[in-house]
Amino acid sequence: MRLASISIDVDEIHCYTAIHGLSQPPAEARWAVYTRALPRFEKLLAAHGIRATLFVVGRDLDNPQAAAAVRRFHSAGHEIANHSYDHCYDLTRLPGSEIERQVDLCSRAIADLTGERPVGFRAPGYTINGQVLDTLQALDLIYDSSVFPCPSYYLAKGVALGWMALQQRPSYSILDHPRVLWAPTDPYRVGHNYRKRGQGILELPIGVTRGYSGRLPYIGTSLILAGPSGAQWLTRAIAGRPLINLELHGIDLADAEQDHLAFLRPYQPDLNLALGRKFASLQAAIDGLVKQRYRFVTLSEATSYFGRAARG
Repeated sequence: MRLASISIDVDEIHCYTAIHGLSQPPAEARWAVYTRALPRFEKLLAAHGIRATLFVVGRDLDNPQAAAAVRRFHSAGHEIANHSYDHCYDLTRLPGSEIERQVDLCSRAIADLTGERPVGFRAPGYTINGQVLDTLQALDLIYDSSVFPCPSYYLAKGVALGWMALQQRPSYSILDHPRVLWAPTDPYRVGHNYRKRGQGILELPIGVTRGYSGRLPYIGTSLILAGPSGAQWLTRAIAGRPLINLELHGIDLADAEQDHLAFLRPYQPDLNLALGRKFASLQAAIDGLVKQRYRFVTLSEATSYFGRAARG
């Protein structure tokens, strides 16, 4: 069975100013992801009849516009999952009690809004460790989707963080332990240090390509920067995985001019691209997955299949 999942990390604009060591965004841009970008995703997903998984930050749900958007997605059958309460990039470095608070408060905020407690989690910045995974199990979450075993992404992130440090523009983002590069690329139950198989929580790794292509990232940023033809090539390069876990960010369908995000252009290369090209790139990836006979499911639906398979 070939399954594909689309997930959207709903990181608001303040997350990007934190990554790039910038001051807080201007007021007109502060909620651009929820108010401008997410409605575009609604149209894209509805056009294909795809139910996605939204990873939301708990504290954002205090905003009425954000809460209304999440309710709409939930009512349309999309999964709402846990992305921590405050989106702390250094979650893995916090005391155990604070890790538990970050996860539990987000789950409570989602349950209060939707009537359903989330079953899945994704760590801010993909950075995960055994302590966080143990906490997820203790709080009755059934899957994690944070492991990103992608050498080119890891290298690029390390270079970017080093360059910002030299410029005395420190980032809130942190680099994961390099052991993530040896983690499995297909769904598995985690073992020691999460890079080996074991009997722990089910991990649904973020998509990377197969074989000779060398584990290239199959995420929204790479698809959009590659353009429609590049997105088609990346889709062919990942085809064959039992689960293609396509991770997007809300900002992937943001427009620098329409959404008052021009100030981020020097730091976010994708914001220099036309919105039409972004749609075309994601459309090319979706069409390619359909052509490869993948069936789209939410990550929680994928868990019901791969959880059984991982036990076997």
